Amino acid sequence: MSDLIGGRLGLEAYARYTEQLWFVYAALEGGAARDGLTSDPVAGPFVRPELARTPELARDLAYLRGPDWRSDLEPLPATAAYAARIEDCAAAWRGGYVAHHYTRYLGDLSGGQALGARAEQLWGFAHRGDGVRFYAFDAIGNPAAYKRAYRARLDALPVDAAEKARIADECRRAFECNGAVFRELGELYPAA
Repeated sequence: MSDLIGGRLGLEAYARYTEQLWFVYAALEGGAARDGLTSDPVAGPFVRPELARTPELARDLAYLRGPDWRSDLEPLPATAAYAARIEDCAAAWRGGYVAHHYTRYLGDLSGGQALGARAEQLWGFAHRGDGVRFYAFDAIGNPAAYKRAYRARLDALPVDAAEKARIADECRRAFECNGAVFRELGELYPAA
């Protein structure tokens, strides 16, 4: 990530990273729709339309890769494992799904904003335009207030202390999954 933000990797590495995000968010958002998470007492409060990233990722990928971007799309092994873990949690363990949801969406509302701004500078994307739409949460007026409300929903999860600890462990696993994706990308695109 530091090489990407630092400009030591090129646009191709950024585009490949964006492709990997497609698989992760397709798992998060597809699982929510497929597995009925919106009405679930644990996961439901977090599944919100203003967070949806797959439409924005599709626009970014069409810009970065062209209109046939889906034809060559392939996850890295770490990405496939990450997406599979999210799908497993969505289907069988709502608390685990929330852990992955929290890790991705709040991370993108926080540090992801810096990556989007840096990508604009490095590769000349229009401010919050094609290529970096993924990072523009236009439906969220105040990101800081939104993150506070999100954390309040986390604190109010209808689970016991043991389950909260288990969810926290899954958050660590989500960070590890994300790190594994970056390591594989790093092997494909060594810093210049």
